[in-house]
Amino acid sequence: MKKIAVVFSIAAGLCLGFAGRAYAFHSGGVAECQGCHTMHNSLDGAAMGTGTNNVQFQGVQYLLIGQDQSSTCLNCHGDSGTGGYHIFDDNVAAGVAPANLTPGGDFGWLKKNFSWSPRAGVIETSDGERHGHNIVAVEDGLLADGTLATAPGGTYPAASLTCISCHDPHGKYRYLSTGAFATTGEPIKASGSYNNTAEPAAGLAVGAYRILAGTGYEPRSQAGVGAFASQPPVAVAPSSYNRTEAVTETRVAYGVGMSEWCANCHTDIHNNSLAAKLIHPAGNDAELGATYAGLYDSYVVTGNLTGTNATSYNSLVPFEEGGDPATPVTVRSAVKPHAVNNGSVTTGPSATANVMCLSCHRAHASGWDSMTRWSNAMEFLTAEANTWPGSDLNPATYPDAAAAKFHQGRTNAEYSAAMGNKAASSLGYQRSLCNKCHAKD
Repeated sequence: MKKIAVVFSIAAGLCLGFAGRAYAFHSGGVAECQGCHTMHNSLDGAAMGTGTNNVQFQGVQYLLIGQDQSSTCLNCHGDSGTGGYHIFDDNVAAGVAPANLTPGGDFGWLKKNFSWSPRAGVIETSDGERHGHNIVAVEDGLLADGTLATAPGGTYPAASLTCISCHDPHGKYRYLSTGAFATTGEPIKASGSYNNTAEPAAGLAVGAYRILAGTGYEPRSQAGVGAFASQPPVAVAPSSYNRTEAVTETRVAYGVGMSEWCANCHTDIHNNSLAAKLIHPAGNDAELGATYAGLYDSYVVTGNLTGTNATSYNSLVPFEEGGDPATPVTVRSAVKPHAVNNGSVTTGPSATANVMCLSCHRAHASGWDSMTRWSNAMEFLTAEANTWPGSDLNPATYPDAAAAKFHQGRTNAEYSAAMGNKAASSLGYQRSLCNKCHAKD
């Protein structure tokens, strides 16, 4: 047991000691077993688990060190301060924003309820459970969606939604050196999530983006929910991604397959005919084309259509660059140089780029209903050119930004964090960012 204690401490150190480098623990694959499991919940005469059942020789199902799957994940990935791999800030005091600023958002928004009165006699609300995927993590007070019993557009049960509903905890999905994708055949040498990971050499592989699960995946603990029909998306992130965008943006380079992968659970969301224009297109075949790519490029902010392709990228409206889904390694290699956080790559889309689910939504949670990247329930995203709206602003100084119809119950800090802490002054008086592609304002 002494050996286990040493290995466990190393595993914990790898997980906790490298902000922005979560791959040090997972490395694209299964990670250290004892980082998540304990055979007897015993070490040197004491319980070693971190869950609420932290009693020696009394563990939980699947030998997890947490009360459930998500609670186990959040032992490392949940934190009240920022860090590269943290995705849940439980510091949800009134007026305080969740601290993590990852591209996927912070599950802390699930605990933030807002209400405001846009006009006399009217009260509007924005409930926390509408802000993202309601994963079940009992130890952290995260509960199943109380409104929706199944995934919108699908049948996945809300009561079964955990981190491993999307992420394969054992990392069996991998990009092979042949340029194909598989679950067996070549050992994983590194994470496939980051821009500083070398492409796999002959006989080796790299892991799937964010250890997302692929075709045939069905968590053993959630048997009966239905196996996945699509492989993980091709995407690459900069190695430091949990950061403010006040100065430079965090650009995740998306390649192909994101919407198809989301459809593993949200099957019917985008299955209407594109020609019928009944549902917003998204997917590998939903190419922007020259017209919409040109609008994206020319749109700078409301009232300014003087932009160019070289500088048009906006991280609040990302896109997939496209490519052949059958050769994911080739696509990864092509998009990887674009995954930066220093502002060195600002190019917009080509005509063959496509709209994806994450063009409008965050993967985990956001500060807005339906986990969108910006609010679609207000006329202006910015009401004064030099600040985001906020319920705590002085109306005498900010007559618009302090108005309830704009701040929607959020403090200035909460509103700013929900927008990635971007500088409001960069937008001026900004209407909905749907206009980035549609230019209707």
